[in-house]
Amino acid sequence: MTDPRSYLFVPGLRPDRFAKAAAAGADAIILDLEDAVGPDQKDEARAHVSSWLADGGAGLVRINGEGTPWFEDDLAMLSYASEARVMVPKAEPSALAAVAARLPGRPLLALVETAAGLASLREAARMPGVARLAFGNLDFSADMGMDPPDPALDPARFEIVLASRLAGLPPPVDGVRVELEDSDGLSADVLRVRALGFGGKLCIHPAQVGPVNTGFSPSEAELAWAARIETAMAEAAGAAVRVDGKMVDKPLLEKARRILANAPG
Repeated sequence: MTDPRSYLFVPGLRPDRFAKAAAAGADAIILDLEDAVGPDQKDEARAHVSSWLADGGAGLVRINGEGTPWFEDDLAMLSYASEARVMVPKAEPSALAAVAARLPGRPLLALVETAAGLASLREAARMPGVARLAFGNLDFSADMGMDPPDPALDPARFEIVLASRLAGLPPPVDGVRVELEDSDGLSADVLRVRALGFGGKLCIHPAQVGPVNTGFSPSEAELAWAARIETAMAEAAGAAVRVDGKMVDKPLLEKARRILANAPG
């Protein structure tokens, strides 16, 4: 698999949890210097994250936003951690440009979580360094003054998927689900956003990782269908062909190949 399905947040202030998070089964962990760390604890959290990375630990780092007192110090620390990817909060074009200028060539996970971020999304998706988009659903709702049921945010999700596609980025990453003991609800969320075109989800608890990984992995039925499509198209040598009673064309073949490319193992 080339793109993570699950990203598990771990507070930068809790170095005792770094290794546990890395072993929780998530495809990637996010060492959080922003929301999970109080203003008086930023330096301590940054030091813990720096030590983890210097000792060979892996992970993305969610930095503090542009315009905060901690932005420059976060970037300075990351300039010495060349393997660490970066999650950029409130990822509007100016913030992304500032990070890319300080960390040239570094892959950036752009977190869309403001009205301005959504409005400038297509520009942001093409900024240097942007490797993938993610949806900060909770902060976006707060910025918009909304308190909607989660599916009401699907129009914003559609825009994120569209911008990703136009910029040639991987399918984007959906935001968090705050209910920690509702695996059925989480699985339903994953099923819905996967149908919208998302390819991963942010997690705030290790218990969420399993349902997210399962939901974004091709099922046995999907893999079998994709294999039939690929075989039939190869045998047809460009001619029209039917599979399972339906006509198959190039877009379906491309879909089948994407499914096979994301097969576990």
